[in-house]
Amino acid sequence: MKLIVGLGNPGRIYMNTRHNIGARIVLELARENKIVLIKDRLNQCQAGQGFIEGKEVVLAIPSTYMNLSGRAVSSLLKKYQLKPQNLLVVCDDLDLELGRLKIRAGGSSAGHKGMDSVIEGLGTDKFNRLRIGIGRPKDKTQISDFVLSKFNQRELETVDSVVLKAVDCCRDWLKYGIIKCMAKYNIRGLIR
Repeated sequence: MKLIVGLGNPGRIYMNTRHNIGARIVLELARENKIVLIKDRLNQCQAGQGFIEGKEVVLAIPSTYMNLSGRAVSSLLKKYQLKPQNLLVVCDDLDLELGRLKIRAGGSSAGHKGMDSVIEGLGTDKFNRLRIGIGRPKDKTQISDFVLSKFNQRELETVDSVVLKAVDCCRDWLKYGIIKCMAKYNIRGLIR
């Protein structure tokens, strides 16, 4: 069994913000594969179990705020008795240009507070992560304001494309594993 977690903030106000692109990707993966996400108060998330590419998988979105995501992820790994290597965390990344994906088998949080929380909650950085580029603000906008803002009309076409590409990447991770996904998806340039 594998676990795919999409990071974001709870509530309608945050639904289509840059910071919630990880949650959006897991929602799309659930929709395409008819996996219903149900509120799980004990594990502080919405979660659903099913099969994708013939592999048993749990899809989840923490119901905590981004900076406390590790609580839900840690709790889910314990519930399903999974090792961190069976986990894929999907989140936004300021340091990747809009439309770019990067999947890795471990590493630092790169300053992402949600990823900091997951690393702290698990006690390791040895888990898979799929980062989705949201770019950085070009003006003096505060980072916190930027990540909590919605994509503008000009960006939406790229965002829609990268969501579909990220869903494909999640499926390939389940089917082929991290090494093949890194070779296929860690490419330079924008996804259009």
